[in-house]
Amino acid sequence: MHYRTASRSALTVALLSMLLLGTTRSAHAQTETVLHNFTAGTDGSGPMYGLTSDGKGNFYGTTAYGARSGAGTVFELSPNGSGGWNETVIYSFKALKNGVFPMSPVIFDSLGNLYGTTDQGGAHGYGVVFELSPQGTSWTETVLYSFAGGTDGADPDGVLIMDPAGNLYGTTYQGGTGNNGTVFELSPSGGSWTEQVIYNTPNGVVTGVTMDTAGNLFGAGDSSVAGDSAVFELSPNGQGGWNSTVIYTFASRPEVAGTLTLDSVGNLYGVTDADANGCGKVYKLTLKSGKWTSKTLYNFVKGGTDACDPYSGIVFDAAGNIYGTTFKGGAAGKGAVYELLAPVGKSTSYTEKVLWSFDGTDGASAWASLILDSSGNLYGTTYAGGSKGDGVVFEVTP
Repeated sequence: MHYRTASRSALTVALLSMLLLGTTRSAHAQTETVLHNFTAGTDGSGPMYGLTSDGKGNFYGTTAYGARSGAGTVFELSPNGSGGWNETVIYSFKALKNGVFPMSPVIFDSLGNLYGTTDQGGAHGYGVVFELSPQGTSWTETVLYSFAGGTDGADPDGVLIMDPAGNLYGTTYQGGTGNNGTVFELSPSGGSWTEQVIYNTPNGVVTGVTMDTAGNLFGAGDSSVAGDSAVFELSPNGQGGWNSTVIYTFASRPEVAGTLTLDSVGNLYGVTDADANGCGKVYKLTLKSGKWTSKTLYNFVKGGTDACDPYSGIVFDAAGNIYGTTFKGGAAGKGAVYELLAPVGKSTSYTEKVLWSFDGTDGASAWASLILDSSGNLYGTTYAGGSKGDGVVFEVTP
């Protein structure tokens, strides 16, 4: 078994420290409803990533910890028909060889199987990619790949995606040729799965990749040993391999975070959780005449009641408004849900509105991206807070 780096340990200390702060609440036009309070019991604890919808009104997600073994869960959240929600743990991680501590969301394939990763465990202790298949009223786990901790990667974190051919793509926090993390591809072949590293991050980690309609992958990490934060593109070379290109480097060296989001015309959107003012920003990358340029859509302001430190990617509504979460900030300093209102008329500026400030009792330390339904309701998770301090699933209603 291996241990986390000092930076991950520091984050854990920061999370615990935030839970000890006092709480206040300010008035909001929106309303927030806690759909489930995690208790660190059999229902799990500490959801680090967001939710996945099955298209039938049910949500699925993971908790990094909790369950009888303390090793995490995959859960389902379903409407109970009376205005409330029922949480059901569909799988508890307990055997080290099967993976422990899931620190990614789950995704569906067309047959209703779920896929995800665990940060540790597996045959070598460095995490796994797993599949959960429905079998009647239960789910069966299959380990598709166990990371060995060497050039193949270690500690898979972040979002998995699946291409139309059924190949999976994800990222690891460590491992690779420089032990700085990887982008990997996992391909089904003859009843088994084959892993190949398609990118070694030079000096930092990424939290998932995004694929465009042409099959190119985009991610954000560090571009060099100097620590420059950058956005990169991976393109299939037609021979089973991939070509990598750093398409934009941030001169101010912010800490890029979250998974990138593509709009309908190929622009990229992302967030940083630290920059010149120490609170992060939302940015947009546009390709014009063969060159990518960056525009800051909003700088979060440190201090006061503004949202601060976005760790997750963003989502759009039909009008082009942007929604996301922050780990800190808000009226109580425990994180927030924010909206960036799209420019109107001749204006080119986005206007920020804090939709909800978490106060601890209703959640704290939002890490994950949001789901936006057709009525404009937002759904997500917080890593901490709630009735037991172990995180919540929440809904914010406009």
